[in-house]
Amino acid sequence: MKPGLKQQDAHRYMQEMLPAVKSLWAGDYEHHGEFWSFPTTTSVPKPLQHPHPPVWIAARSPVTFDYAVSQGCNIISWPLARPFSEAELYKEQLDASLERNPNCKRPIFSLMRHTALYENSAGRDVAIEAVQRSMGQFENLFHNLGDVKLGFPKQIPVEDLLERHQYDTDVLEENLMFGSPKDVIEKLKLYEKLGVDEFVYLASMGLPHQNQKRSLELFCNHVIPEFQ
Repeated sequence: MKPGLKQQDAHRYMQEMLPAVKSLWAGDYEHHGEFWSFPTTTSVPKPLQHPHPPVWIAARSPVTFDYAVSQGCNIISWPLARPFSEAELYKEQLDASLERNPNCKRPIFSLMRHTALYENSAGRDVAIEAVQRSMGQFENLFHNLGDVKLGFPKQIPVEDLLERHQYDTDVLEENLMFGSPKDVIEKLKLYEKLGVDEFVYLASMGLPHQNQKRSLELFCNHVIPEFQ
């Protein structure tokens, strides 16, 4: 969203920013870098944890995995609407990064997926329509395909999206954490076997309140107990 920011350069902004944030947690700090510049300031209130709270980095590329591992940060990866093979790729990148940084501790590795549990085809249709709409907006931001007006990105029609086959109904239901409690448990078991430490339930896709509430009820009552 920053004018002139190239997607392939985003990691450089983050790599300059993280040490600055840690310094702000520690006390007064001024910064004059390549991408960020500000006079002496600090953050309040101060963290209770020492030296600072656990830091999580969103990683999808090898350069970001390497940075997160070398800095002792935990990792959260998001396969978007891509198949399970995308999650396998992220795990391979984590393993390769650990091999390149043998003296670094293995971070907590988490994966995030859009999640919706339902009990019938009507619930399925509502969830699919919601995530198609949400991902259309996300693709706008991700690939700079449209404008942002009044704080909301323009929705890109599904038929205009890159790799649009990923947004077909059956593909979404297979790739995302969508389905009955039994379906979701089976999918999560695959992530557990892969070596994922934590799963992030991504609820932000514009589901109606009653559908969102029912999805959470099904997840809490039937899915979570299987992993306790």
